[in-house]
Amino acid sequence: MRNYTLTDLSNKSGEIAEAAFRGPVTITSRGKRKFVLLTAEDYDRLTQQADKRRVVHVDDLTPEQAAIYIATLSEPADESLRD
Repeated sequence: MRNYTLTDLSNKSGEIAEAAFRGPVTITSRGKRKFVLLTAEDYDRLTQQADKRRVVHVDDLTPEQAAIYIATLSEPADESLRD
């Protein structure tokens, strides 16, 4: 991964954009990583692969949703575990 500073970003934007086409580019400020520049295609691929799970508190469920969760939790996760 190529590394540039925020000052480089101002002075070498074309070069940095070209580097981003070859792979993610790290932008640093005062020696610390602050940003990562990547292509829109790479960003889309990463966000589509993101974990879609979410946390829900049982008190926030409707009775119907709670029933679905309870029924699902009552079933074995693996078919081979069923009697």
